[in-house]
Amino acid sequence: MSLEDEPPIIDMRDDESAVPQSFKQKRAKAVALGYERDHDDAPRVVATGAGVIAEQMLNLAFAHGVRVREDADLVEILSQLEIDSVIPIETFSAVAEILNYVYRMNARYGKPKYS
Repeated sequence: MSLEDEPPIIDMRDDESAVPQSFKQKRAKAVALGYERDHDDAPRVVATGAGVIAEQMLNLAFAHGVRVREDADLVEILSQLEIDSVIPIETFSAVAEILNYVYRMNARYGKPKYS
């Protein structure tokens, strides 16, 4: 599968227009995952938010060049978890696809520069 065939990643712009209208039209949810290859056995939930908090999370992610993926089913599952929880095994495949894409994009274009 080429990069062009990958599921869409939301544009990363550093302005408020970066939050897709679909997020604003319904009660948005967002989940941030953390994973350190040398430290963690699996990705962990590091932040969750709904509504205005979710929009703020997305705006911060865009402002800092964090690659963001829109997946309503996955966010529904992950948003139910406690902060610092390891993701459930049922989500490993979906999260692995996202991380694989992010790592390939970082290799191709470089890691995002955080402010």
